[in-house]
Amino acid sequence: MARWEDLGPVERFAAPVTAVEVGKVKLAVTRDEGRLGCLSGVCNHAGGPLGEGRIEGGYLTCPWHGWKYHASTGLGEPGFEVDAVPSYPVKVEGGRLLVDLEGATKRSRGPHEPHPLARRLERAPGGVRVVGISTTNMDARNPRYSTSDALLEVAMEHAAQGLGVETRTIKLAELRFRHCEGYYSKSARACTWPCSITQMDPDDQLDRVYEALVHWADVFLVATPIRWGNASSLYYKMVERMNCIQNQETIANNHLLRNKVAGFIITGGQDNVQAVAGQMLGFFAEVGVQFPQFPYIAHSAAGARRTWSGTWTT
Repeated sequence: MARWEDLGPVERFAAPVTAVEVGKVKLAVTRDEGRLGCLSGVCNHAGGPLGEGRIEGGYLTCPWHGWKYHASTGLGEPGFEVDAVPSYPVKVEGGRLLVDLEGATKRSRGPHEPHPLARRLERAPGGVRVVGISTTNMDARNPRYSTSDALLEVAMEHAAQGLGVETRTIKLAELRFRHCEGYYSKSARACTWPCSITQMDPDDQLDRVYEALVHWADVFLVATPIRWGNASSLYYKMVERMNCIQNQETIANNHLLRNKVAGFIITGGQDNVQAVAGQMLGFFAEVGVQFPQFPYIAHSAAGARRTWSGTWTT
């Protein structure tokens, strides 16, 4: 039996997408080339608000992660038609828009393989593993000498040859990855693990950093130059994308960086070593990482050098 609900004057729905709530039911009323439609206001993917979406080529696009549904039928875009949200019959009577809440089509979702990063946290057998991360930026076609990279190479060689541990080095300058796009500012649940960008963009290469930090390494050694009194822009680009790791603590009590240790190499032609170190220590503490005594080594041409022993030398 039909259950027609009055959504209001039809003029209210002049925009391409209008969010409506009838009791606890969230709806997205669409107007595409003059044709009115009504879909569920809840996206299949992560519960995104379809009523805040946009119409693109006849499809209602979720504002959180870009999933698309036909503005009238609710079916997914070509190739993903099985990913459908409920579509409700609508009619206009007496200048008012009515929707049949009992006549909705079924919500459906096709099989989707989980992202490889989403696998269970389980440390593989073996000895200590150290990942070194270079945040120095440079033109790969015209490489230059980098003090922070040079110290990182020495440290990683000592770890491998002197300590006999397994090592892996990642140079952020060699990776193509997008900036954080602030999904957490839309909603805590919009910032997912794995990172929403990583799930959507197969060409985004920060998955190598996530794989190393979350699943592989026991120790992180992060090297940065000082740039205008701060860590490098690539460092910040990386840690902003690590919001998806911290956000798991907030929304799921899921500690992704359990039993991990971090140390830092900081070099530069400007002072501000302690402020740079303080930011790095503060951030990695926020995501659950542990620190040894004297967790950073630093050198500034304008100041002094701090060694692992904690002593100061000029």
